[in-house]
Amino acid sequence: MTDVLSREAIETRLPDPVSAEPAGRHRTQGVRIGEGPGAVMVGGGAPIVVQSMTNTDTADVESTVAQVAALAQAGSELVRITVDRDEAAAAVPHIRDKLARMGVAVPLVGDFHYIGHKLLADHPACAEALAKYRINPGNVGFKDKRDKQFSAIVELAAEHNKAVRIGANWGSLDQELLTHLMDLNASSDRPIDARAVMREALVRSALTSAQRAEDIGLPKNRIVISAKVSAVQDLIACYRMLAQRSDYALHLGLTEAGMGSKGIVASAAALGVLLQDGIGDTIRVSLTPEPGGDRTQEVRVAQEILQTMGFRTFVPLVAACPGCGRTTSTVFQELARDIQGHIRERMPIWRAQYPGVEALNVAVMGCIVNGPGESKHADIGISLPGTGETPAAPVFIDGKKAMTLRGEGIAEEFTRIVDDYVVQRFGGGKTDAAAE
Repeated sequence: MTDVLSREAIETRLPDPVSAEPAGRHRTQGVRIGEGPGAVMVGGGAPIVVQSMTNTDTADVESTVAQVAALAQAGSELVRITVDRDEAAAAVPHIRDKLARMGVAVPLVGDFHYIGHKLLADHPACAEALAKYRINPGNVGFKDKRDKQFSAIVELAAEHNKAVRIGANWGSLDQELLTHLMDLNASSDRPIDARAVMREALVRSALTSAQRAEDIGLPKNRIVISAKVSAVQDLIACYRMLAQRSDYALHLGLTEAGMGSKGIVASAAALGVLLQDGIGDTIRVSLTPEPGGDRTQEVRVAQEILQTMGFRTFVPLVAACPGCGRTTSTVFQELARDIQGHIRERMPIWRAQYPGVEALNVAVMGCIVNGPGESKHADIGISLPGTGETPAAPVFIDGKKAMTLRGEGIAEEFTRIVDDYVVQRFGGGKTDAAAE
């Protein structure tokens, strides 16, 4: 006969509670980037910052301004632009000024390789217009020129009171440093894996370059560092090493993450682990866009990583079931898509008029199995009829059934209900017209 456990016995066997909260944030120096209303704080306990990068020719002012504005509108709080030649450097102040006239105050970061020292010196207006410079210690110069060129950029940053990201990269690692560490490893009594040596070289390149910048005169609260690779486990290892060895503000990103779902999954996996460890002050999701594709996708993915993990809120969440044999109709899929699109379209207005609307949770469910329960957990939810079910869609508001929708206009009616709920809850009952 099977023993029946008493309630007391069951309770005594419960495991110790396990925290669902992320680790405490790694303490880093706060770095202020930019001035005025668009200024952003990276590190120092500030909210994790989303950033992106243009893929236009920076010398093409119109195209670059349009893309920077689109990225900023999507939620990129810093935007990096390539500064690779004289024409690009000369365009930077015009880009900054045109954005300002449009009311776009996002700080611009200049991405420099090889001749950055010369471009900044030859174009002081560019040096002044940028809020931050990005230097790759593996591409700043070679042999005896490396220290001079690195020093020149850092001195200009200090002169203009600009922040600097020292961004080491797997694909352009300092070969002299790597060779030196490989030779040391080969002669060791207990050599380690060559890949571990490469990780050490990358981390050491970033840290020694940051210390060099401090020695030149750039304060620690003007320095952000990164050590980017394209393999998830290597990225996690490198940033854990950086966090153990320093308190510089940290820029996270999986370089060359790839296209489509591959890039999204790889970035989410790597960044998710590090963010849960409390590591990271600003993130970029480096997605390869489809030809002519929307560059703002990487901004949305970065936001969704942070919001899904509970670190920040950007837009209301729409929960929707994946569908099964009970949901042979596409009605719930279409409604979930339309509601999500409607919310994103309305967010620029809602964000200005209704403080806190980012925390809204909406559920669009496809059948009676989990639909009512999931809808009750959302702020506002709808449970659509599945295959063979009564053609009625109950709507739940703040956990209680509020009404039942029927007929052909369910999608339009539910959209109106969502709009009304936003006004009532976040706008004190004012209509959009009154708030405007």
